[in-house]
Amino acid sequence: MGRLVMKFGGTSVANVERIQNVARHVKREVDAGHDVAVVVSAMSGKTNELVGWAKETSALHDAREYDAVVASGEQVTSGLLAIALQGLGIQARSWQGWQIPIHTSDAHASARILGIDGSEIVSRFKTRKEVAVIAGFQGIHKDSGRITTLGRGGSDTSAVAIAAALHADRCDIYTDVDGVYTTDPRVVPKAKRLDKVAFEEMLEMASQGAKVLQVRSVELGLVHNMPIFVRSSFDKPEDIDPHGTPPGTLICSEEEIVESQVVTGIAFSKDEAQISVRHIEDKPGIAAAIFGPLADASINVDMIVQNVSEDGKYTDLTFTVPATDFVRAKDTIAKAKDKIGYAKVDAATDVAKVSVIGIGMRSHAGVAARAFKALSERNINIRAITTSEIKFSLLIDAAYTELAVRTLHTLYGLDQT
Repeated sequence: MGRLVMKFGGTSVANVERIQNVARHVKREVDAGHDVAVVVSAMSGKTNELVGWAKETSALHDAREYDAVVASGEQVTSGLLAIALQGLGIQARSWQGWQIPIHTSDAHASARILGIDGSEIVSRFKTRKEVAVIAGFQGIHKDSGRITTLGRGGSDTSAVAIAAALHADRCDIYTDVDGVYTTDPRVVPKAKRLDKVAFEEMLEMASQGAKVLQVRSVELGLVHNMPIFVRSSFDKPEDIDPHGTPPGTLICSEEEIVESQVVTGIAFSKDEAQISVRHIEDKPGIAAAIFGPLADASINVDMIVQNVSEDGKYTDLTFTVPATDFVRAKDTIAKAKDKIGYAKVDAATDVAKVSVIGIGMRSHAGVAARAFKALSERNINIRAITTSEIKFSLLIDAAYTELAVRTLHTLYGLDQT
């Protein structure tokens, strides 16, 4: 017997039939003797509908009321799942974030979890064997008493944080895929499901474009050393042995991975934009003059490349930002032109970032050089490069994204069975 947190995303609870299927998954674990807390998202498409209503009502709406509106989607799902579980003869009750409580910062629509008091839920495990069905994505700001939401993907973050607070043995993330793959199988049909991935690798994969897990949820897993198991909710509940190991991917500490490959996976993102600030006087403070205003505007800068002229007097600075921030970033740079003193700004949105990730890179030389050679043989030009201890990322023309991903997937032996 153990203690599990089971998280189900929007597609897994898309309608009443799917919610009843989720209830059978939960029943399987309860029947196996586990203490179970379930974290649910809103039904698929509901959050977008609620956001649309808020914007339609007023383009300039109060962020606090926005949170009150969009948090309601998870409230509906948690109540319905509790009803479904009760219909199966299981003790269950729904919990909203403020009832537990999940305390957060007051950054409405993007709040961060500050603390969770899981004592009442644990008490009910012991005295009633009661399943806690928790609305994900939400919490409460203690001082104001206002409902807050954690931003898109916040239900994953809720689940891992709750698992840590309840001292669970594992956090199972049920989704519409059966694990984490070496790359997107829609791009590379030979992509393989990974049995285990280190927290650090998953963090890089999630931040570089893999959509399976939300970045903050992986960060929490790493901080609390909480194993996260990614698995499919579309497997038939009755076909799964709760005492066995079902198909899926375990996100865990590096120590639990006996032998790692040099490269674990290839991630990519087409949601990138490139900005080049040309002919700037090369003197102290110029980088701050460019990136300071961007930071003040909450625009994340990723890849940065600097080219200094032969005489050392002038420099060009090229960097990438999320495509959604492209226009704001250009406007921010334009407003700071007098302080920066640049000649012109070049920009492009037809770019993509391809990242090669693996903890095995720490002990192997020449991993990136092999990629440069392989891509050059395919006539794929590299616009920018960034590296870290277990990852390197390449900025290329978006038209070559799939070719680059397939080339690198084969190059590092990830096609092999």
